[in-house]
Amino acid sequence: MTNYKQLLSDINTFIFDVDGVMTSGIVLLNPGGEMLRSMNVKDGYALQLAVRKGYRIIIITGGSCEAVKQRFELLGIHDVYLGVSNKLALFEEIVKRENLDRQKILYMGDDIPDYKVMREVGVPACPADAVEEIKAISKYISSFEGGKGCARDVLEQVMRIQDNWFDDDGFHW
Repeated sequence: MTNYKQLLSDINTFIFDVDGVMTSGIVLLNPGGEMLRSMNVKDGYALQLAVRKGYRIIIITGGSCEAVKQRFELLGIHDVYLGVSNKLALFEEIVKRENLDRQKILYMGDDIPDYKVMREVGVPACPADAVEEIKAISKYISSFEGGKGCARDVLEQVMRIQDNWFDDDGFHW
């Protein structure tokens, strides 16, 4: 079996779920019924750096919070898909439309809706607190939980292996 670090040298596209990956999965409700989430700033730093380095970042989530989309757009991510009920169908559409190489995609998910897409990519990855079914198919399980730096973990590993980390580009937003 190939070491997962060898697989990271070819990654050029990252796809992330939101709730349970970019957030802890805990949702707070305000009196108006709006769901509030918190996101890790270290994940945010790594995401914007990856965009500036030319990596493709795609967000696919079942949630439909516009504030989530705004957060990612502020980081330079424009492929943000909200309210997705069938992640595999959207994934197939994106791969075909953008002519993406599945083996060069890292997908990080944490729960059952991510399962089918994760089976189609080169590097399926998950946070430490993902459900067992997702851990079982992941080639990499981060030591960080969802919302606590797991996205930064995989982004940093790929960029380090590809010599795109901790250089002059990294010292500013």
